[in-house]
Amino acid sequence: GRRTDSMMVLHTGSGGTTMLSLPRDSWVAIPGFVRPETGRRYNPSLNKLNAAYSMGGADLLVAAIERNTGLRIDHYAEIGFSGFVDVVDAVGGVRMCVDRNIKDPKSGLDLQKGCHTLDGAKALAFVRQRKQEADGDLGRTRNQQKFLAALANKAATPGVLANPFAAFPTVRAGLDTLIVDKDMGLPTLMSLFEAVKGVTSGNGKQLNVPVSNPNLRTSKGSAVQWNETQARRLFDQLRNDQPVTPTPPTP
Repeated sequence: GRRTDSMMVLHTGSGGTTMLSLPRDSWVAIPGFVRPETGRRYNPSLNKLNAAYSMGGADLLVAAIERNTGLRIDHYAEIGFSGFVDVVDAVGGVRMCVDRNIKDPKSGLDLQKGCHTLDGAKALAFVRQRKQEADGDLGRTRNQQKFLAALANKAATPGVLANPFAAFPTVRAGLDTLIVDKDMGLPTLMSLFEAVKGVTSGNGKQLNVPVSNPNLRTSKGSAVQWNETQARRLFDQLRNDQPVTPTPPTP
């Protein structure tokens, strides 16, 4: 089945805009479901969050997120790897600075300490790699947020915005492989883009779900265990449209 490398929940409201990353290896309750193509029924189970997408696609992933966070997901958007690469290439690459050498055979990433302009392929390797991160999946989600901020800032620079031949491929490249829910119209999609740009420009918060154990041993291998108390408080704040209170990172 398919897998997801990055999952984020975007909340907008009077309490502010928050972009919350959910580690793909989060150990969660997967609701029972029926596979449409076979009619086979699956019982509820404990598994990694990205297994929900692999087993039941976007519908089951959304159901699992709602089940474990208590939040209602109003809309869904998904971009494939090829679309991600095209967007990065369309803006002429994205400048990223790393504080150490990173060489990851699995993703193909090979960066020396310092600043680099990443093309689409290298950017994809950067946001996918986790084996070289001390805290694995949590480190990857931080890299993904850092890169998304850099991409949004690059796309909003005068050089890109003033050149329609640069700006148009950026939108087209993303939309060519963008999958959204059936109720999302163009105005909603554009407001989503604006909210993401606002958060990455500093007008909002970027958070990871609080974690108590980044290396929980399970029947499915190492997983990420949420800090139940802190995560519940964060989810309650989002559900009630209150300003979120960031929690200190896991040591």
